[in-house]
Amino acid sequence: MMRLSATSLLCLLALAGCTLGPDYRTPESAIPARFQYQDGWRTMPEQPWVAQGTWWEAFDDPVLTDLIRRADQASQTLAQAEARFRAAEAQWRLARGEYSPRLDASVNGTRSGGSDTDPGNLFSGRLDISWAPDLWGRVRRQVEAERAGLAASAADIAAARLTLQVAVVQGYVRVRALDRQRDILELTMAAYDRSAELTRNQYNAGIVSRSDVIQAETQRQSLRTQLYDLQQQRAQEENALAALLGVAPVSFSIAATDDLPLLPALPAALPSVLIARRPDVVVAERGVAQANALIGVAQTAWLPDLTLSAYGALQDDTFSGLFDAPQRIWSVGPSLALTLFDGGRRRATRDIAVAQYDEQVANYRQTVLDSLRDVEDALATMQILREKAEQQDELLALAEQNESVITNRYRAGMVSFLEVATAQNLTLEARRSRLDITSQQLQAAAELAAAIGGGWDLDDPVIQRIARPEPGE
Repeated sequence: MMRLSATSLLCLLALAGCTLGPDYRTPESAIPARFQYQDGWRTMPEQPWVAQGTWWEAFDDPVLTDLIRRADQASQTLAQAEARFRAAEAQWRLARGEYSPRLDASVNGTRSGGSDTDPGNLFSGRLDISWAPDLWGRVRRQVEAERAGLAASAADIAAARLTLQVAVVQGYVRVRALDRQRDILELTMAAYDRSAELTRNQYNAGIVSRSDVIQAETQRQSLRTQLYDLQQQRAQEENALAALLGVAPVSFSIAATDDLPLLPALPAALPSVLIARRPDVVVAERGVAQANALIGVAQTAWLPDLTLSAYGALQDDTFSGLFDAPQRIWSVGPSLALTLFDGGRRRATRDIAVAQYDEQVANYRQTVLDSLRDVEDALATMQILREKAEQQDELLALAEQNESVITNRYRAGMVSFLEVATAQNLTLEARRSRLDITSQQLQAAAELAAAIGGGWDLDDPVIQRIARPEPGE
């Protein structure tokens, strides 16, 4: 600890505008000019849900919209993310508090004595004030780091909300697909009933053997057991949705319906915009900014710390006299502290900060690559499923024609019931496969919405206020 002259103090204070450490620049990452599977991707006119981030409205399903709203309000996963954001905000305020001086007050009372002295009282009151000017920008860099952490926490909320929304959409689609599967099985059951009745009539007329009747009954019974499987799957999907909505399964249910959500055509956008709006990319980028600022914090450890302090104290042998005729003590002055040797601790701390920065840069670049992969996967899936649906429609039409021909030939006694059963099973599988493709298309649309950020608005005033504070903050 050393005392400073007035001239030295003024020189040090003049350096208070200095800030050590590298200024932040967003790391470069290779983002292509176009996507491989974007060709032929249908676009649609701009819709309100695009700008508002309510991407699920593209499915045009009011029940789904209500489920999303309930999940946003009651999800415990979101509650956790919001609590972490409040903690990050408090950490930011804590770092900003280092700009301000510190004022402490204390009042003490003691009674003491010895073998040769009578016991006596001593009361004292003290007021301390101290301030450490941010000479080298340590506080500014720390505030910068905490502000980046706060923005990352805000993006975490958006990521958690988007993940929740996608999970609700996909769970809801599976429930509706199971409802449609039930409808298909029930319609098929009616056809099987007609076939079984026809077979019994022909058996009674001596046209077919008993084996045809048994085969028709076996086929119909097999379909009944599949209906129970669908009930089990639907109950599990409904319970999973209840957990996403933050309610107990006993108090949640979705009325069955034969309607599927509308298959949306999402609007195309520039790749750079698509990637930049993803919350996980923002989290990774803000992690780089935070690590960059912490390098500056580590570098300030090589420079002296200046502290301006003053205190005043009052003393008296009675508490009532403490403020009447007290003994006054005061002190004021600056002090400068500098670590001369620490066994390499400061160098190690800086090396840790640099290594953590490099790690965050690599994480950011990998996150961008993963984002590009997600978009390409979603685009490829939608394109391939669209083509697959067209081929499946042709297969279904052929299967229905084949079933009709085989059934007519069976009625004429030209073929056995085995051929009828084969044709009916082929039609059933074609219908179920077509429904599976539609379900996959709906889920892929939700995955694509997530891959492009789900409409989370990076121009939100709250986010901008955190990421780019007013001068002087």
